[in-house]
Amino acid sequence: MMIGEVIRKYRKKKELTQEEMANLLGVTAPAVNKWENGISMPDISLLSPIARLLDVSLNELLSFKSELSIREIQELSLKLDQISETESYEAAFTWGEKQIEDYPNCEKLIYNFSVTLDTKRYIMRIPDSEKYDSRILNWYEKLLNSSDESMKISAADALYNYYLRNENYKKAAEYLSCFSMESLERKRKTAVIYEKAGETEKAYKEYEEILISTYRLNTMVFNSLFSLKCKENDVEMAEYYTQKQKLLAELFDSGEYSIIAADMELAQFQQDKDKTLACAERMLQSLNSLYSCSSSPLFSHIITKVPEPDAAQKMRESIIYSLKYDESFTYMSSDPRWNELLSK
Repeated sequence: MMIGEVIRKYRKKKELTQEEMANLLGVTAPAVNKWENGISMPDISLLSPIARLLDVSLNELLSFKSELSIREIQELSLKLDQISETESYEAAFTWGEKQIEDYPNCEKLIYNFSVTLDTKRYIMRIPDSEKYDSRILNWYEKLLNSSDESMKISAADALYNYYLRNENYKKAAEYLSCFSMESLERKRKTAVIYEKAGETEKAYKEYEEILISTYRLNTMVFNSLFSLKCKENDVEMAEYYTQKQKLLAELFDSGEYSIIAADMELAQFQQDKDKTLACAERMLQSLNSLYSCSSSPLFSHIITKVPEPDAAQKMRESIIYSLKYDESFTYMSSDPRWNELLSK
């Protein structure tokens, strides 16, 4: 990246027009335009004022190469390892810091070096390793501004782990804002903070909510996989996914109803009248198990709604209505046993 491109990038990031930047520097707007288009270069006396105005270092302003290839990064990372092993951690850190200064816009290099140097100081048990904190943390903080979402999250994760390791739980929690609110990893990290901070009840609730969400998500995924195999008329794999759904329901204490419901879907796909009838009878007999999760030790710290006294009866009526009018059960309409069951 040439200096003009660097100026344009950070001017826009500061939300300055060329004219506004020119006025602040005491030059003309056409001069700024020429810099950005590579027609001319700023006078050397303006480099420091430009860097200050754009909140970048001189090294960054003058960086003509912002990216390295994956191979180049791997080669530099290998050299960093070699220096730490054959010389010293201090030598490796000094050399690594110099590479970051030379390539201040290469985010992959910054991240790789930051993680490597951050980890090695603990593995190598470097005395007074905290003296490197500010520089390593500054590198991570810089990556939080990345336009690459995965890089931003990786940097936030590194900062979270640093402050968690140092028992600064309030600061660690701040970096969770970089994770999606729906992210299960965000919830898990929140639970870890509660656990470390001694807020056990909150930790249990977070962990148990993750279990519930995981169960629901995996159930939906297995349902989708099952549906795909049904469309392909792949009976063997449909049966396979049915068994997985049943194991999942058992693992998460979801109750007998959920296990039977998986069998019912397979019976529908196969249009097996005897199996469909048996599943329907068992489903209607196991309605109370719909609330198994609320009494399971797995979820004992989550406040659950107590089912209404007539909840099972209402569910029974709903299921019978569905079995009567769902077109996917048309193959059962001529079976007298089916009609007798639904008329009870």
